[in-house]
Order: sequence, then C-alpha cells, then structure tokens
Amino acid sequence: MNILSRTDCFKLIKTMDMMDHIIDHSVMVSNVTLFLCRELKKNSAMINAELAVSAALLHDITKTRSFSTRENHSETGGCLLTDMGYPEVGSIIRQHVILDSYAAESPVSEQEIVNYSDKRVLHDRVVSLGERLDYINVRYGKTAEFESRIRIMRQNTLDLENKIFSHLAFSPDQLSAHITNEIKKMDYP
Repeated sequence: MNILSRTDCFKLIKTMDMMDHIIDHSVMVSNVTLFLCRELKKNSAMINAELAVSAALLHDITKTRSFSTRENHSETGGCLLTDMGYPEVGSIIRQHVILDSYAAESPVSEQEIVNYSDKRVLHDRVVSLGERLDYINVRYGKTAEFESRIRIMRQNTLDLENKIFSHLAFSPDQLSAHITNEIKKMDYP
C-alpha cells in the first residue's frame, strides 16, 4: 500500500495551489483524524492512522480549482490520488463527503474517521456536528435535491457518530476540548 508522507502531502498541496483557508481546514481535519485514530486504536489495531491522516490532509486537494471548474471535488480528488498511485488514499478522499456504505456493525474504518472528522471541522475549528451540518445546509442546500441529500447525510452522520463514539471513553460533545488539549502533543505518523 502506498501512502504519502506528511511532507509529500504538503508538497502536493503546494503544487495544487490550495487556498490558505482550505489548507487550514485540512490540517484541522487531519488533527481530528489522528486523535480519533489513536483513541480508537486502543480497542482496535486494525486502523491505519498513517493512511487516514494522509487522506485527511488531502481530502480537499481539488476543492480550490472546483470553485471555477464546478467539478465534484471528492470525486476528482479521489481520482487524482488513485492516478498518482495511491488508490487507498484516493478511495478515502472520494468518500469524504458521502461514504459508499454506512454499516453500523462493521469495525470503524479509515474512511469513516475522515468522513466524520470533516463533518466536525468548520473552517479551522472543531464544532458540534449540528453546527457543521447546519452550515452545510445553508451553504449548499440551495435546491430541493440538495436539501434532501443533506437530510440523508445528516442522519447517516449521526449514526456514524454513534458508531464511532460507542468505542470511545468520551462523548462527541467533549471532542473539541480533547483536540484543544491534545493538539500540541500530537506526533504525526
């Protein structure tokens, strides 16, 4: 499995000329992802934190250009990384907006962690799931079709939150405080 190092992720971010605020968002999503991976690994050795963090850093890799091209940035970002020889990273990026499947009984996966982490970060701040999903609804819910998709995403993400936090010793409401307390101590894989 090929995984980009943190240094290589930032080289690609620079090459793609990502906007600063999107970089800030991506860094915070990667911080949340790493923290959740570390906490979840206490109960499951199956999680590949290096893979998840790489995908989290790059989850919005084509978002800057999507403002002018109107492309689906999760799809094109996933394709970009797959074409570069990182199919596992590409698959997670492709699923950062909507997961391919939502399975309550399966172990928590890297794509679920990145998807959820993205839903907890508004700009560069960790916020409640409700606040982030309300923002998504206001920003993107311009048509009945998108409002419907966002309603489905809201329920799926709430279910995902329950799945993730059933394995953790703290509640979703405590995530922001944990990130604030731990972020300075994080040592990236």
